[in-house]
Amino acid sequence: MVLITMAAPMQEPVLSTPLLSSSATTSSGSISSTSSEADDSPLSSQRFVVQDVTKYELPCKPLPGFQSYKSLAMLSGHIGSVSCLALCGEFILSASQGKDIIVWQQPDLRQFTKFGQGDGSVKALVTVSNKVFTAHQDSRIRVWKVSRSSENVFKLVDTLPTTKDYLGKFMKQSNYVQTRRHHKRLWIEHADSISCLAVYNGLIYSGSWDKTLKVWRISDLKCMESIKAHDDAINSLVACKGIVYSASADGKIKAWGKQGKTSHSLLGIMEGHNDISLNSVAVSEDGKWVYGGGSDGSVMGWERNGDCVSWKLVSETKAHHMAVLCMCMMGEFLCSGSADKTIGIWKREAYGKLCKVGVINGHEGPVKCLQASPCNVGTGFLLYSGGLDKSIRVWWVPKNEDTS
Repeated sequence: MVLITMAAPMQEPVLSTPLLSSSATTSSGSISSTSSEADDSPLSSQRFVVQDVTKYELPCKPLPGFQSYKSLAMLSGHIGSVSCLALCGEFILSASQGKDIIVWQQPDLRQFTKFGQGDGSVKALVTVSNKVFTAHQDSRIRVWKVSRSSENVFKLVDTLPTTKDYLGKFMKQSNYVQTRRHHKRLWIEHADSISCLAVYNGLIYSGSWDKTLKVWRISDLKCMESIKAHDDAINSLVACKGIVYSASADGKIKAWGKQGKTSHSLLGIMEGHNDISLNSVAVSEDGKWVYGGGSDGSVMGWERNGDCVSWKLVSETKAHHMAVLCMCMMGEFLCSGSADKTIGIWKREAYGKLCKVGVINGHEGPVKCLQASPCNVGTGFLLYSGGLDKSIRVWWVPKNEDTS
């Protein structure tokens, strides 16, 4: 549980819970551009700086028209652009294109530990129990575990596909698939950068720029299935109510449902505008509303038709001047991060329409990842954002229109 004391100095927190809770938390930064994106990680390190993290203050009164928001804290410590975020109990995990992963402890947001440097640019991360799964540009998924001897030490315990999985398949010709001309790989391998991860019901789903969606069993880390899911790079994944949603540069969101014990089948397709990439997908808690963020700055919404497995386009909103890179939902609120350096705050109204209630400014570069905290703070919630400016910022978003 996140403990926040408003406008009062924070005492040094005492660890009373395990580093990683038993519930799985999915990174909201499971988005990326197409495979032509270059890794812009700088070579030099950056000194750890935390500004104004000993106090939390409520934002000032809103300007006419829209809410105004004040940054509660800015965290600096990554040596590259912040690519993904995940919340897990009292901890925030962040990763970057500089190959490092940082664990921050609430409520004072101090750097608890840092690990993973040198293992390839990190594109996405999720936590399950006492493990952290990270997806990398080198097409591998790495598994980290909290050390038994020290709570703030993470050890690399495996890499997916595992050696056991390789040995069980590499001798059989039928296990190879052609990834490009004159080049074959085992079907359990991704052939390009892994851009996103999702966790649901004992399974981890990975989406890649190689256009495939792979399914991994958490208990033994075995690859159970590989799906040729899209015609272009997969940029985002979300799992909700037994359905996995994949957003792609081919301009489509596809819904996948589990059939039997291991296999998945296509349940439906949601299409965006022509010639745009869908960079992010977000789904409401009840699974009724699905939103896709596009490279043209638009956010499109679909409604699931009752018990039927079909979706109907219900809203199209010009949300930003530049591409939408990430989204997250908190109740009836949708937050969208953009290449225009802003975060849009939207409220879902009747029939899935989005009403703009605020704009957050503060990042000095495109906003790459967002994560909303499920814990209420006063009459609002905390929103965490990571950007290409290498910073993580913390915002308080009011749920009531009148904050006076």
